[in-house]
Amino acid sequence: MSTDTDAVGTEATADVDQLARDLGDAIAELPVYQRFEEKKAAVEADEELQEEIREFEQVREEFMLARQSGEATRDDLRELQNAQQDLHEIPKMSEYLQAQNELELRLQELNETVSDPLDIDFGQKAGGCCED
Repeated sequence: MSTDTDAVGTEATADVDQLARDLGDAIAELPVYQRFEEKKAAVEADEELQEEIREFEQVREEFMLARQSGEATRDDLRELQNAQQDLHEIPKMSEYLQAQNELELRLQELNETVSDPLDIDFGQKAGGCCED
């Protein structure tokens, strides 16, 4: 490989890296991202909501352990579903989940735009580790 080819490859790599940084910066400026960050901060700052989340996580963990040991019942599942529904109905949590969903949809659109010329799913290949 010649020195000229190495220089072109290094320059192309630097250009792509800069484009990736620019894309990240641009995404951070999107209103949908800003809204997500705002709602996330509100959830994180609310001590009562954090306690509700911890309680839900405890119910979920207990269900997962019961399921792994084969002792989970339909009532256990129903209890978990009710706890999740109760958590999701809290206005701050509901707003956060909606903002998260909207951001995920926008990121999927961007992933498709990047993936089209590559003939691969860029987001899956860039962020995924395992495929079933």
